[in-house]
Amino acid sequence: MSAWRFVAFFCGALLGCSAGAVVIDIDNAELDKLVAAGVPLLDIRTSPEWQQTGIVPGSHLLTFFDEQGHANPPAWLEKARAIAKPGEPVIVICRSGNRTKAVSQFLNDQTGYAKVYNVKNGVVAWAREGRVLAPVTPNLAKCGKVENC
Repeated sequence: MSAWRFVAFFCGALLGCSAGAVVIDIDNAELDKLVAAGVPLLDIRTSPEWQQTGIVPGSHLLTFFDEQGHANPPAWLEKARAIAKPGEPVIVICRSGNRTKAVSQFLNDQTGYAKVYNVKNGVVAWAREGRVLAPVTPNLAKCGKVENC
């Protein structure tokens, strides 16, 4: 499914839903606090993006849209649920915050997560603020989490 079809599909689906909660946009200071408190952070970028910039320490690497803009939401969600259970909070980050808007809304409205935090301006803002980015090796990209490799 192309990125635009996915966004159009879920935007249409969301208009028909009456979800009570909203996605919570957070800045990097709040991201730090939530990760320190143990809230899982899903980095939905692609492997080349992780390798180009590095990742926020503590991230779980879980690509949503591939390099061609295609997504497989059911397969992705199965992997995400192994990291963050529905009913629990989860944080989503991408390069600039655009992809995570759609993914955060999907998690919030369609999957039963208690709170979904969207990192405003993504990894770009994290780097611009001079915050630490962990390097990504091919092994880490396969592993999925800094602490496990």
